[in-house]
Amino acid sequence: MPSNDVRILAQAAVPTAAVGVIAAVVSGVVAGGKGVIGAAVATLIVILFMGLGLYVLQRTAKSLPHLFQAMGLMLYAAQILLLFIFVAVFKHTTLFNPRSFALTLVASTLTWIAAQTRAHMKSKILYVEPDKTGHSS
Repeated sequence: MPSNDVRILAQAAVPTAAVGVIAAVVSGVVAGGKGVIGAAVATLIVILFMGLGLYVLQRTAKSLPHLFQAMGLMLYAAQILLLFIFVAVFKHTTLFNPRSFALTLVASTLTWIAAQTRAHMKSKILYVEPDKTGHSS
């Protein structure tokens, strides 16, 4: 993964993890230990899903740039679908507090999207790959 991609990943993952820690503390106060577990699971899922999505999207952009926009739309739709499936499967779980999980999932997802958007806007990404040989045609 090129350094710019790693930088964008870190700039999105760190704020998301911070929101997850805050959510875990609040959930712990409100819902106890199961609230902490729910918040932690939600944060890990968001970082995993969104991080893998960013990685796949960056690989697509480099190898198949003509499919970038369609792949991005498909990827985000797949991520949302997977999150809905996960929420549906664990809706009545006793492993963690579902309300803490759901609220943290939403907060972490919104944080990831905002942080990733900010990272992309601040990065200096070349629109055209420079000639590797140094010659111009």
